Amino acid sequence: MGFLNKIFGSDEPQKSSLQFWNTIESEEDLNKAVEQSSEKKVVLFKHSTRCFISKTVLKNFEKEVQNSDKDVAYYFLDLIAYRSISNKMADQFGVTHQSPQMIVLENGKAIKDASHQSISVNLI
Repeated sequence: MGFLNKIFGSDEPQKSSLQFWNTIESEEDLNKAVEQSSEKKVVLFKHSTRCFISKTVLKNFEKEVQNSDKDVAYYFLDLIAYRSISNKMADQFGVTHQSPQMIVLENGKAIKDASHQSISVNLI
């Protein structure tokens, strides 16, 4: 199955190896991100580990972030492993669930969201 997992992804929770990501694995983690958004902008990135497009968008976004000097806190959610938290985000911030998806928070509220190829550091 290793070959198929490389192509289609797996159900195992994934974490990016890049240092700028904070992971969301619980409602407490989500609440921390919301609280932090009162100090600076917060980006929530919802990623599907089963989707090749999501993996491609994630890699491109990570490259953009590494070349950016924006003072932003970045949070990563594996929405396959933590689907209930993904659903909570959609309800809490009033955005339609999509994958991949970026939600920008400021003062506890979603001020922007984007999906697929519209995801970019330029939206922050």
